[in-house]
Parts: sequence; structure tokens; C-alpha cells
Amino acid sequence: MKLHNLKPAEGSKKTPVRKGRGTGSGFGKTSGRGHKGQKARAGGGKGPYFEGGQTPLQRRLPKHGFTNIFKSEYVVINVQQLNERFEEGAVVTPEVLVESGLVKNVRDGVRILGKGEITKALTVKAHGFSKAAAEKIAAAGGQVEVI
Repeated sequence: MKLHNLKPAEGSKKTPVRKGRGTGSGFGKTSGRGHKGQKARAGGGKGPYFEGGQTPLQRRLPKHGFTNIFKSEYVVINVQQLNERFEEGAVVTPEVLVESGLVKNVRDGVRILGKGEITKALTVKAHGFSKAAAEKIAAAGGQVEVI
């Protein structure tokens, strides 16, 4: 098989219908839109939410709730992930977490949680720690520093 022998599959290529090209084409004059009326006009017709003049669903439903745009978003890391990724005696900071690929973006800070076990003595510097995480890091011989 060579490049000049390649052809599209049978029936996969269809010539598009050319509307408004005379009566012999079958789509001449009104171009398949019928006579006059809203749908015959350019840009005619109603939007997807129109319900025939009835109040649309998105206006009938009650609006409530609140989004706090000032909320702090912390990146969460578990002690098990630290145990898997870092060597004994390493100093773990948010910058090191980004370099290691454990965290993509620090956002408003890094918080360490206590899921899993930690066996290596690490010095962990973060913006927050859960009680369980701080206890596990200390029990493994490591240190906890709040930035």
C-alpha cells in the first residue's frame, strides 16, 4: 500500500447540499424554509429555553444559596504521601512539594492530614496540620513547623 493508493471508505464522503441554487436543485427559491414566517427569516426561531410564552423553567425555579468568594482554599496532603515520596531526614516545604510533583499549585496554603502511616523522620513546614498528622510526624521522630 502506498500513499497515492489511499481512498476514503465507500459512502463516507458526501457532497453537501447547496441550497438556493435554482429550482432544478430541489432546494431553490425558499431553500427548504417554506414561505414567510418566523422560521423563514435569518436568525429566526426561538432559543432553547423558550416555552411558548410560558415562564421558562430557569425563571420559575427558586434562586438560593451562597458562594463565599473569600474562602481560603488549602491543598491537602496526607502523611502517607510524604512517607512514600521523601527520604529520611528530608525538609518538606510547600516549594519542595511543588518540585516533587505532589502538589500542582499551593493556592492559599498546604495542610497536612493524618491518613496513613509515617515511618521516616521528616521536618515538615506547612500552613496547617491536623492533630493526628502532627502526632504521627512527631512519633516518627520528625518535626512540625507552622509557616
